[in-house]
Amino acid sequence: MSHKKTNRAFVTVGLLTALFIGALDSTVVTTATTSIANDLNGLSLISWIFSIYTLTMCVTTPIFGKLADLFGRKSIFTIGLVLFLVGSVLCGAAQSMTELIWFRAIQGIGAGALTPVTFTIIGDLYTGEQRGKVQGVLSSMWSIAGLIGPFVGGYFVDTISWRWIFFINAPISVISFVLVFGFLHERFAKVSKSSIDYIGALTFTISISSLLLALLTGGETYAWNSPFILSMFAVAAVFLIVFLRVEVSVKEPMLPLALLRDRRLSVPYVLGFFGFCIVAGVTIYIPLWVQNVMEFSATTSGLMLMPMSLAWPLASNLSGRYMFRIGSKKFMMLGTVLVLGGAAWLATLNTGSTSWHVIGAVVLVGFGMGCISTPAIVTIQNSVAGNMRGVATSTNSLMGTLGQTVAVAVFGMLFNSVVVENTPTQMADGMHMIFILMIAIAIVKIGVVNWLPSSKKAEEIQAS
Repeated sequence: MSHKKTNRAFVTVGLLTALFIGALDSTVVTTATTSIANDLNGLSLISWIFSIYTLTMCVTTPIFGKLADLFGRKSIFTIGLVLFLVGSVLCGAAQSMTELIWFRAIQGIGAGALTPVTFTIIGDLYTGEQRGKVQGVLSSMWSIAGLIGPFVGGYFVDTISWRWIFFINAPISVISFVLVFGFLHERFAKVSKSSIDYIGALTFTISISSLLLALLTGGETYAWNSPFILSMFAVAAVFLIVFLRVEVSVKEPMLPLALLRDRRLSVPYVLGFFGFCIVAGVTIYIPLWVQNVMEFSATTSGLMLMPMSLAWPLASNLSGRYMFRIGSKKFMMLGTVLVLGGAAWLATLNTGSTSWHVIGAVVLVGFGMGCISTPAIVTIQNSVAGNMRGVATSTNSLMGTLGQTVAVAVFGMLFNSVVVENTPTQMADGMHMIFILMIAIAIVKIGVVNWLPSSKKAEEIQAS
């Protein structure tokens, strides 16, 4: 193996490690919430452990993606990893719920750099069919983290302390830092600080933060028609308009609007948004169905979701391996049809349905999402020049996160409009409404896929 290939292999391992701990940290906390709430006396604030992480990660993802294009992947990745490491150690040492929430915000900021910059570096290191294969492995990290995260969290809570779900990130982060910082060699032209789109970054941050605050607290902390929620939506709309005006006029826009006009980019973005809407519906409401309608344990409900986490990485790897022979559009269409089939299967659930009924449906959804995710990210990276790859990749991550967040709010409103009493029958009716909406979303996705250019050009471009 040549020196160059050896360095690339070490960097890839370091990136996989960083992506894994970033993904793991969004799932490992779930099984530790009760222990954290009891220890820190903050049950009323427990939802903010998740919300603040999602908010800060979502806001900073496109900003770090653009900075990676301006100042180089290595430096921005290092900043993100250090922030994540510091946030993890502080979370483990937190002495109050308020402290933990603030430290989770730091963690989320760091995670906002890890995911998009990791995918961007892989796009730089590999080309052609190799890029598809490695991006397939990277996409698998999220599914694997979702699979083992709750079990890892439960193990630390039961045997040591909930604090170790955060402390364990320290040695893993150090390994990732050594591999990436030590073996990644890149040449990047320095960019004048005056080129940074400060106003765009500020207006984007205010707009997305206001939107996410409304979506994350609406219907729970505040009523949807409360002055706070309505004002947050208003602020989000106003600053979005300002942001779009700014992006048209600046030299180096934080989010170049030209990206959204290219169907090779906009179609995968929309697919990601709607795809993660469906994923959110499955991961939230299938356990609810299993526990409240089928009357199985929480552990069993988690086990029934596991096949989706296994089917997803399998399909991600297969699609990454064969997309250049078969075509990325065909894979994304296949994935969308499978997701539609899974949603339709879920809509046929009834009180007499067996476990295999549920498992079959979630396998279809997971396999379908795997067929979409890898071809989508490779198509995006092959469709832009190297100096735009960071922001193009981070926008894809942003759309997935927004899709999940919006879906949680919309599905929650729909469910609560049907379920007045927590009886199995009413809960089943409420979840059926959500499954029907998921079918509608999947049908829209099929229409969206058809807008993707079908020529091989998008797959054969070797962006430098």
